[in-house]
Amino acid sequence: MRILLINPPHPSIGSRIPHEHLPPLGLLSVGGPLIDAEHEVSLLDAELGPVSTKDIVAQAVAYAPEAILLGHSGSTSGHPVVAEVTRAIRAVLPETWLVYGGVFPTYHWREVLLEEPQIDLIVRGEGEETTPRLIQALQAGVSLETIPGIAYRKQGVPCATPPAPLIRELDACRVGWELIDHSRYSYWGDRRAVVVQFSRGCPHVCNYCGQRDFWKQWRHRDPQKFAAELARLYREHGVEVINFADENPTSSRQVWRAFLEALIAENVPLTLVGSTRADDIVRDADLLHLYKQAGVARFLLGIENYDEETLRQIHKGGAPTTDREAIRLLRQHDILSMATYVVGFEEETYRDYVHGLKQLLSYDPDQIQLLYVTPHRWTPYFHLAAERQVVQTDQRKWDYKHQVLATRSLPPGQVLLWVKLIEAVMQLRPRSLKRVLAHPDRSIRAALRWYYRIGRQVWPYEIWNFLFREKRRKDGPPLAEFWGAPHTHEVEAKENSTKRSRIPISDRAALMSGDNLPNSTNDTSALN
Repeated sequence: MRILLINPPHPSIGSRIPHEHLPPLGLLSVGGPLIDAEHEVSLLDAELGPVSTKDIVAQAVAYAPEAILLGHSGSTSGHPVVAEVTRAIRAVLPETWLVYGGVFPTYHWREVLLEEPQIDLIVRGEGEETTPRLIQALQAGVSLETIPGIAYRKQGVPCATPPAPLIRELDACRVGWELIDHSRYSYWGDRRAVVVQFSRGCPHVCNYCGQRDFWKQWRHRDPQKFAAELARLYREHGVEVINFADENPTSSRQVWRAFLEALIAENVPLTLVGSTRADDIVRDADLLHLYKQAGVARFLLGIENYDEETLRQIHKGGAPTTDREAIRLLRQHDILSMATYVVGFEEETYRDYVHGLKQLLSYDPDQIQLLYVTPHRWTPYFHLAAERQVVQTDQRKWDYKHQVLATRSLPPGQVLLWVKLIEAVMQLRPRSLKRVLAHPDRSIRAALRWYYRIGRQVWPYEIWNFLFREKRRKDGPPLAEFWGAPHTHEVEAKENSTKRSRIPISDRAALMSGDNLPNSTNDTSALN
């Protein structure tokens, strides 16, 4: 089958302000197995540009695909763009299958199929094994009920098959690196870069995490094979920077050490950046020389908040003493630390922001990332926030960089001022400026200056947009009303929806109803 993968342009500031972009790992991960199944596959990365909807449609028409697969890693805030693009494509390609994957459609499959009649199918969960099965079923005219992990319409009513099994052997699913021109992707200061996954899932139970339920169990790739793939990307494609998409790649000390040693043995000058937990850094205090030798340049530490009661409520499981020690250890080994700080919890006051700033100053991270609490309905935190008022009803702004929920004591404008003040104090304090100007390691100086260059653009851009472009609701609905019932109700739903939507293109009705073949169970998954 002739297949076009589309990475839609994302409206977030992280996509539009920096001129650098990273390749869409989720689509490449699905593309590799499709190519190996002898399908003709091409990628349209509309993030590069960005490409307008009109031009996306024109390129799709020129390629004349039998199926179009869409997905974006920022799938909640990216969904309105997917809806717009697929409507435009459907108008000119009425016979092409439109398949949608990602975290958001995985959990909102019912609403998507009801509200977007142009979308034919949704891949729920991991997509590398499910998508080839789905394409094969479409080619053969087999009932979709035989494919686990998908959602579709049966006689016009949204329904979902049972979840697909977890992919146990991650190395069995090849990333389709040949689908991209590596020279178009860069990070870390215009250096050729890719996004990779060493592992999936996380063993911890933070109740706000939007990824844990999607990936289920923590699994990892073979350390030696993974190191060899990274070395090949450097030798054959000139890739210099490896950005880990993992939630927690260091979960297993033994496995992570094996990877570090294998990469060191490959003897390639790669720069590694990613995220991990502070307690893993402290656990690996005696291995940090291997981190540095393998090329680790920065780890984002998921500290999230600096109030112990808030950490307890969100089940973070961290401790301020551990967080502070992790930053100290990283600096001791010339590895940059980025500390996150999540704001927007309901009871926050001036005092909480002052305390958070004091804690950040005492932690002394090299970089910071302030985010707004953004509850997804498939997370346990959604239940805690269900009655909170939504102040941002534009789904495109649900990207962790906009306040979406009201706080009891402070209006959005004052929350923004505190965020901007904390950012300015942390990055303009003498200690930070000294590192930027005079750090003895040239590569660290370059990385810090790159980070500051982006910050100089983002900081005023966010204020300008808040004041003159964005709209907020003073009478917004409660969270549960805005997004609907928690995911705990959705997962039980299979084919018992009482709502109806338009039936897809008429010549697909028989196949998508499942009535043309005996019923059977199936499973599929989605793009991340």
